[in-house]
Amino acid sequence: MSRADNIFIQNCREILKEGVWDREQEVRPRWEDGEKAHTIKKFGIVNRYDLSKEFPILTLRRTFLKSAVDELLWIWQAKSNNVKELKTRVWDQWANEEGSIGKAYGYQLGIKHHYPEGDMDQVDKVLYDLKHNPYSRRIMTNIYNFSDLSEMALYPCAYSMTFNVSGNRLNAVLNQRSQDMLTANNWNVCQYAVLTMMFAQVSKLEPGELLHIIADAHIYDRHVPIVEKLIAGETHPAPKFILDSSVDDFYKFNRDSFKLEAYEYNEFTDKIPVAI
Repeated sequence: MSRADNIFIQNCREILKEGVWDREQEVRPRWEDGEKAHTIKKFGIVNRYDLSKEFPILTLRRTFLKSAVDELLWIWQAKSNNVKELKTRVWDQWANEEGSIGKAYGYQLGIKHHYPEGDMDQVDKVLYDLKHNPYSRRIMTNIYNFSDLSEMALYPCAYSMTFNVSGNRLNAVLNQRSQDMLTANNWNVCQYAVLTMMFAQVSKLEPGELLHIIADAHIYDRHVPIVEKLIAGETHPAPKFILDSSVDDFYKFNRDSFKLEAYEYNEFTDKIPVAI
């Protein structure tokens, strides 16, 4: 099985076996029918993925990589907060009539700040430091801007990245305050694995490790039987991830700059309800 499958199965088993239910608590999320969406959770899950060995995509069921990358580029490259610029519809339920999700995600990355090297946004500062000061211990981004939270449709879940160069390898830490394991876990893992690999390539570095830290890793009540069925399924070897090696500018990547070879996965047609 792929390393990603192994980690996901282990995470889900630990949550279901050792997790804590919030059934007695007043919770914000609701199902489409209005019922409270309760979760079983485990605090503080830490996963490591060595990107030099395999790409961390699930084979238990298909992860739609192009759609995940489309959202990633919308946030990190376009620095947009308007869902009308997305090819996927994953953000529609949080957007207003104009398509805006407020001062969230891409909006925060696009704000320019003053540095000794000049005015630039968080993404461009990372790219600058990886090329000019790669051994800095200050290469990071953070979109959890407290002064703008009241103007965000949804507080950022994956909120900070820290990049660290060891030798010629680019490592990264993804911090996430909350994770819906069934609907979003591997989606986010694949996104930030791709981001790390893009940054590595344009900085003439090799991909290293992605460290994923989840504060609140949870499974929704109506997802439990689906997760139990999913993690009991057959697994396959990890596919080969191919990044267009001709691209040397982060802003020239697009959703077609990536492909997977020999991606085997289980057909999984169960309808997955989403709590809002």
